[in-house]
Amino acid sequence: MTTDHKPRLFVRDEDIHALGEGLLACALPRTAWTHEAHLGACLWLLTERPDIDIDAEIAGIIRRFNTSVGGVNDDTQGYHDSITRAYVAGARLFLSETAETGLTARVNALLLSPMGARDWPLRFYSRDLLFSVPARRGYVTPDLAPLPSA
Repeated sequence: MTTDHKPRLFVRDEDIHALGEGLLACALPRTAWTHEAHLGACLWLLTERPDIDIDAEIAGIIRRFNTSVGGVNDDTQGYHDSITRAYVAGARLFLSETAETGLTARVNALLLSPMGARDWPLRFYSRDLLFSVPARRGYVTPDLAPLPSA
């Protein structure tokens, strides 16, 4: 189930701050919105921006960003709610278990953890369900195992 893809790790806290702020301001280049950027921004939002209710606002934040860089949020591309919610749950679980305290160290440890793997949501969802239109458009309950909670 796991992949051999090695994540691109962050070097400085400032890079993660810039990524998170750029996401919120819709000021990132489209090419910067990688898997690592998604997880770095998620952890940054959870730990550095308590003023943002990630559960209520993450869909709008990512959809707005996608649109700002010429992307489309439809049945086949753009924002994917169930994948996003799975990674938010994974980031919260990771934060509840990690001893890392620095932002860069935490983000890099998340990227190297099981919760940071590109296929982590497939531990909970069958491929057919996860990549279905309903799972993209809204949150669907996993069919293989419940998402962990922190």
